Amino acid sequence: MSFWTSHPKARWIAPVAVVAVAAVTPYALSASADSGLAPRSASQLLTDVRSSTVATLSGTIVESADLGLPSLPGIGAGSGSADLQSLVSGSHTLRLWVDGPDRQRLAVVGTNGESDIIRNGRTLWTWSSATKTATKRTLPPRTPESGTAPSTPSGLPTTLPPTPAAAAAQVLKAVGTTTSVTTSSTATVAGRPAYELVLTPKARTTRVAQVRIAIDGVRRVPLRVQVYSTQLTKPAFEIGFTSVDFGRPDARQFAFAPAPGTTVKNGDVPEATSATPEATVPSAASDTVEPTVVGTGWSTVVVAKLPADVLAGLSGKAPASQGNGQVDTLLRLLPAVSGTWGKGHLLSGTLFSAVLTDDGRVAVGAVAPDQLYAALAAK
Repeated sequence: MSFWTSHPKARWIAPVAVVAVAAVTPYALSASADSGLAPRSASQLLTDVRSSTVATLSGTIVESADLGLPSLPGIGAGSGSADLQSLVSGSHTLRLWVDGPDRQRLAVVGTNGESDIIRNGRTLWTWSSATKTATKRTLPPRTPESGTAPSTPSGLPTTLPPTPAAAAAQVLKAVGTTTSVTTSSTATVAGRPAYELVLTPKARTTRVAQVRIAIDGVRRVPLRVQVYSTQLTKPAFEIGFTSVDFGRPDARQFAFAPAPGTTVKNGDVPEATSATPEATVPSAASDTVEPTVVGTGWSTVVVAKLPADVLAGLSGKAPASQGNGQVDTLLRLLPAVSGTWGKGHLLSGTLFSAVLTDDGRVAVGAVAPDQLYAALAAK
C-alpha cells in the first residue's frame, strides 16, 4: 500500500514513466549466466522473481535519477537530501529493514538529516529529523486479499519505486509482445553474485533504451534495477543494494517514539494507488473522465483531462493548493509549444515527455514530444 503525502491531483508530474508508463513483455529468450552460477534461462529467472519471498532483510540502497526534470521548490532537492520528495533527482542513500508483512522501515539518509517511514503492525509513522515533524496513521486490518508477503512502506510523495524489488515488480507487471528479453553475464551486486535480465524494447519510438534487472543468485530476489535512456549513456534511473543481509533485523528498528520537541499529528490513510500510467493521471470523483490510451507497449501515450478544481487553481479562479502551486510553478519553467492540437507547455525528459495543454489536457508517455502531439491531435 502506498500512502501519498503530496497533492494527489498533481501526480502527473511524478516520473512514473521510468518503469511503469509502458507495457513490458518479458518472454523467454534462452541465455546462460556464468561466474559460478548455474545457467538459468530468461523464462526461469522471471519465474524465480515472481515466486521469490524473503521474509527478513536489511540493507543499504543507493538510488539515482537523471530524468531531465526542472527544479521545483519542495520537489527534487537534489543529491544528498533527506527529503522524501528529493528522490526524483540526484543520488540518494536509503536504509531498509523488513521483518515479515507487518514490520518494515525505510529511511532516506542525507547530509541534512533523515526521513523515515516506519510500519509496526497497524501503526505507520512518517518522520523528518530536519523539520522535527512526525505523522501517525493507523492502517486497516490485514485481509486475505492483502496477502502475507512482506511489503515496503513506500509513503513517498512520488511514484518512483523505493526498492529494487518494487522497481522490478513495476517493470514486470504488464504482459504483451513489445520486449525482447535475454540474460547477460552475471553481475556482482552488494558483494553477491547475481543473474542479469536485459529487457530491450522492440519499438524504436520509445525513450527507454533498455532495462537491466540484477537477480540474487541464491535468493532470487532483485538486487538492482537500471533503466537506460536513448538520451544518455549512463542509467537515467538506478536503484540497487550496496549491502544486504537476509537475517532478521533487530526489533528496535521498528520501535518509534517521537523525540522531545517533535510536532506530532495524526493523519488519514489515503487510498492505495497502483503505479500504472492510468493511476498517475489526475482524476476527481466529481468530473472523472477516463483517460485515452494511444499506441501500445513502450510507445503508449496516455491523454487525460485535468479535473476542474486543478484548472480553477491554475487559472486563478480558485485558491491554489500546494499541489496546484507546484504545477503552476512547473508551467512557468517549461517552454511553450503549439500545433494543430492547440497550445501548451512541454516537459521533455530523459525517459518520458509530458504536455499540459492550455485547455486542460495532459499527455504523457515514454516517447518523444512529436508522439504526444500526434496523440493530442487524434483525440
